[in-house]
Amino acid sequence: MLILEADHISKSYGKFAALNDLSMEIAAGETVGLTGLSGSGKSTCARILAGLERPNTGFVKYAGKELTGPTPEIQMIFQDPAGSFNPVRTIYQSLSSVLSLQGVPKSKRRDLLSEHFQNAGLQTEILSRYPDQISGGQAQRVAIVRGMLVHPKVMILDEPTSALDVSVQAQILHLLKKIQKENGISYVFISHDPSVVEFMADRVIHL
Repeated sequence: MLILEADHISKSYGKFAALNDLSMEIAAGETVGLTGLSGSGKSTCARILAGLERPNTGFVKYAGKELTGPTPEIQMIFQDPAGSFNPVRTIYQSLSSVLSLQGVPKSKRRDLLSEHFQNAGLQTEILSRYPDQISGGQAQRVAIVRGMLVHPKVMILDEPTSALDVSVQAQILHLLKKIQKENGISYVFISHDPSVVEFMADRVIHL
């Protein structure tokens, strides 16, 4: 069953054509890799597929309906995870606000987050820290946990391991595979590294 479709999407910023006539389909539980040189439109494509931007031409469908904006069912994981957290809030405060929007009682949030952290290989002590007090690998795991809190069907992963050491890269990739196996999530995995894409993807699209 198709979960996400892009139909002849293009995007320009002024006279600069960032993405030109891309069509792709992602099935439920599938990982599609996107590769290409710098400036080939990978990140633009990611933002469009996540509903963060609209294409100039073409359209994106999620679960058979046109995607016109962000939805909790499509989550995006960025290259710089620490930068996506509020620097003046602890990790617990940032994640607790996500659970608050879902109606999870405050009394249950810490236990729920501790369970997610354990599954992601994170120590619960990190919850009391600020984004600049944790490592890049820890921040990426926390970002993945945050994405999973809303039970997404699709994750758009834009260069999620490129800023990490090789050993930490491997840990994150295995974590993502574990999450996919347990939850049946679809991934759009974007990277300039062919070996990483080959490890993660069921098939690859070159931009």
